[in-house]
Amino acid sequence: MNLSDSQTGGPGPRRVSAMEAVLGHLRGAIENGEYAVGDKLPSEAELCRTLEVSRPVLREALRALQTMGLTVSRTGKGTFVVADAVDEPTFGDYTAGDLLEVRRHVEIPVAGYAAVRRTPENLDHLHRLLDRMERETDTTAWVAMDSLFHLAVAEAAQNPVFRRVIEEIRDALARQSAFLNELGGRREQSNREHRAIVEALVDGSEHDAIQAMSHHLDRVETTLTDIVRAGRPGPSAGAGA
Repeated sequence: MNLSDSQTGGPGPRRVSAMEAVLGHLRGAIENGEYAVGDKLPSEAELCRTLEVSRPVLREALRALQTMGLTVSRTGKGTFVVADAVDEPTFGDYTAGDLLEVRRHVEIPVAGYAAVRRTPENLDHLHRLLDRMERETDTTAWVAMDSLFHLAVAEAAQNPVFRRVIEEIRDALARQSAFLNELGGRREQSNREHRAIVEALVDGSEHDAIQAMSHHLDRVETTLTDIVRAGRPGPSAGAGA
C-alpha cells in the first residue's frame, strides 16, 4: 500500500500530502474498529513498511492522531488507541475550544485597540512580516511567523498585558497553525485574512479591524470543525477543509 502520492476524491481532486494520506488511513482504521481502544498500533518500522512512507512522514501523522485525541504515545512502549472518534483536538496544554474562546475574547478587541493605537513602527513590522509570510514556502517557517504576526498585533495595541496573554498561548497557537495548515490547507487563505487585518490597522478603522479579526477566527473554527467531522459517516464526510 503506497500512500506517498495520494489524491482526495470528488470533482477537481487536490493533491494531498503523504502525511494526510497516512493520517486518513490510520484514522479510518481506528474509527472503523480495526484498531480498538486499548490496542497498540504496529511499530513505526512496520507501518513505514506497510504504508511505504518515510519515518518522518509517519511521525507527523502519529502526532496528528495524538492531537486529535485518538492515540497516546508512551515512551518505550509505543502508540496506543485511547478513543475511537475525534472529539476535540488539543494543542499543547489547551483544547481547541478553550483556545478559540480565549482568542475571541482577547484578539478581537485587541485588533480594535491596535487600529487606533498603532505606531508607524508597528505597521512597518507587520508589513515586513506579511511580506515574508506570503513568500514563504516552508510550513515550519510560516507557522513560526504566524504566531509572531498575532504577537505583533497585540504589541500594536500598546498594552503589555495583551502581549503577555498572547505569549502565554503562543506555543498552542503555533501547534494549531501547523495542524490547520497540514490538514486544512489554510496558508494562502490565512495570508489574505492577515492582510485584511493589517489594512484595517493602516486605515485606523477600529470597526474594520474587529471585523477582520472576527472573520479570521471564524475561518479557523470552520476549518477545525471540518477536520474533526472529516472521518465521520454521513453526507459531510470528506478529506480536510
